[in-house]
Amino acid sequence: MIKIALACAGVAAFLAARMVAEAGEGGSAPSGAAAAGNPLLAPWTGPFGGVPPFEKVAVKDFQPALETAMAEQLAEIDRIANDPAAPTFENTIAAQERAGRALDRVGTLYSVYGNTMSTPDFQAVEREMAPKLAAFGDQITQNAKLFARIKAVYDARESSGLTPEQKRLAWFYHNTFVRSGASLDDAAKKRLSEINQRLAALYTSFGQNVLGDENEYVLVLDKEADLAGLPESLRSAAAAAAESRGSKGKWAVLNTRSSMEPFLTYSDRRDLREKVWRTYYSRGDNGDARDNNKIITEVLQLRAERAKLLGYETHAHWRLENAMARTPERALQLMEAVWTPAVARAREEVADMQAIADKEGAKITIEPWDYRYYAEKVRKEKYDLDENEVKPYLQLEKLREGMFFVAGQLFGFQFKPIGNVKGAHPDVRVWEVTNPKGEHVGVWYFDPYARPGKRSGAWMNAYRSQEKFDGKVTTIVSNNSNFVKGKPGEPVLISWSDAETLFHEFGHALHGLNSNVMYPTLAGTAVARDYVEFPSQLLEHWLPTPQVLDTYALHYQTGQPIPAELVKKIERADTFNQGFSTVEYLASALIDMKLHLAGSKTIDPDAFERDTLAALGMPKEIVMRHRTPQFTHVFSGDGYSAGYYSYLWSDTLTADAAEAFREKGGLYDKAVAQRLVDHVFSVGNTVDPADGYRAFRGHDAGIEALMRKRGFPVPAKAPAPGANPGTGTGQKK
Repeated sequence: MIKIALACAGVAAFLAARMVAEAGEGGSAPSGAAAAGNPLLAPWTGPFGGVPPFEKVAVKDFQPALETAMAEQLAEIDRIANDPAAPTFENTIAAQERAGRALDRVGTLYSVYGNTMSTPDFQAVEREMAPKLAAFGDQITQNAKLFARIKAVYDARESSGLTPEQKRLAWFYHNTFVRSGASLDDAAKKRLSEINQRLAALYTSFGQNVLGDENEYVLVLDKEADLAGLPESLRSAAAAAAESRGSKGKWAVLNTRSSMEPFLTYSDRRDLREKVWRTYYSRGDNGDARDNNKIITEVLQLRAERAKLLGYETHAHWRLENAMARTPERALQLMEAVWTPAVARAREEVADMQAIADKEGAKITIEPWDYRYYAEKVRKEKYDLDENEVKPYLQLEKLREGMFFVAGQLFGFQFKPIGNVKGAHPDVRVWEVTNPKGEHVGVWYFDPYARPGKRSGAWMNAYRSQEKFDGKVTTIVSNNSNFVKGKPGEPVLISWSDAETLFHEFGHALHGLNSNVMYPTLAGTAVARDYVEFPSQLLEHWLPTPQVLDTYALHYQTGQPIPAELVKKIERADTFNQGFSTVEYLASALIDMKLHLAGSKTIDPDAFERDTLAALGMPKEIVMRHRTPQFTHVFSGDGYSAGYYSYLWSDTLTADAAEAFREKGGLYDKAVAQRLVDHVFSVGNTVDPADGYRAFRGHDAGIEALMRKRGFPVPAKAPAPGANPGTGTGQKK
């Protein structure tokens, strides 16, 4: 089985898109004593076809469990590769879908701990295992006998009576193996494996360095005057954060986005805003033992060499071959079409902020650490909207209930809390998901709070993929965030932006929960990188609907729903600050793409970032959303490398799809929702995404709806991301 893990705001997923459950020669199991009784290797027990045994996890068990499971999988695959019977879909492709179950289970636990429970002893295991896991993957994809069988099934796919899904899976295996070097000569395979092992080690170091900076650089405030401008909810959360770190009676600003952004928005202390800003945007770039610049330089060179070995012009061309964009040039065309109006809007926003600062007599020039602070003042002046006025209505738990409501309206899902299933940490809670008939659909884990050892950002993971080719197996998914936990009994209040992120990540979970395919490799969110963000971004559109706000946006003290006039203010300010948010994101996406189009050129990351942004005309008042030395999406794994543009590409589909609802009965229209399930949410990677979207919408998506959504002028000529030339998602005839 090919395991594809999804992470949204920061990757580092376990064997993302490389865990192919088939293999070749070599590999030995640890001693029987080391493996005996290891709880990580056992099939999962308990309800719903078994659940992850987090209560039995001990870090010391990971390495022997991984090594045992790898050896077991290699033995399974050796039997497939050496089967004397002629290759068929059943004895070659389906057999590989059945293989590697133990490693899949261990890998799930390993991934969860790497993302959310990364202690120093666990990090030592990661450093040891990263190159071993990479070498294991290469043993599989470079197995000549196995590849010969896959190729035989692939070549006969049109004449052997396969179903459309089986044809797609045969293509997927063949394509994955070819792109992983199966057709190379022995010398090239050897060098490719060396590159992959070195990259795995570098990815691990990169992610651990960023996490180390996030954990260590915490600003502790010890005077009431340091809290000037902060609303009570932020003060309370900062006090709880300080107490949890042994500084009771003080306040702590964590080095995470969920803590940084509200501080920069509300703090009257410009000196502290600058300090928090510099600390956050210097992660991985402090010239110390955790500095990531040398790692980036080496990663880029190795990726360029690997792409050449595999026959591609650059790493970007290799990565995008199977994406909807197909080529870096098409992705750049879209980004550049949006960049110019976004920068123009950002300059207008800066002028508005500078005018307010001048009127207040601040005698400053707007700097990056001032942007959010003065943007909030502009919002209040232009739209009479103060985010502090909105935040008391945005309780984390009430919004979670609102998400459940939307899932029920669109997909018929019901969520029931489960008390006897544990997560990796006591903060994790678990729900069973059922359909309108009361049938079990899956399990949803929710891990909302920041803590030491948990990487920043928000993401979704699939602990188990849905399948039904050997009997029904339901999915297990999780949503993970980094909200600052308040005092016991106090509700956690979040910003409007964080509420959108909450719905976004839940969209990924619903994509997994709706999956209805035969084979796990093609299930759920295992789709093209620039398509996977489409379902999640689409779900953000349901947050501001009256059905959600009137019932679930309740004041945390009075219980009253958010006033209609306040909702109207939010609607009027819908495109406010789009210049900032679009430029902040696109700068990261453009740097990512241009870094990987530079080929084998030796890159100084800081200099490249500075010079490229200057050439693009980056406003000095804005910084990249993810600066290069902390860009975990791109440098803690291959996941979003040369692919961070995907959010914009997907949002063109999102904006167009939302208009499909509004053209009919509105966002809760049942007929449009059913088409969305039938052609997008349930089909996984069993169909080409461009074909799936076209079946849902009736036409390809253009850029016009995206520009309207962001309040930018619609260009006369613009790329149409939905129109995917060629034979599909990288499929070759």
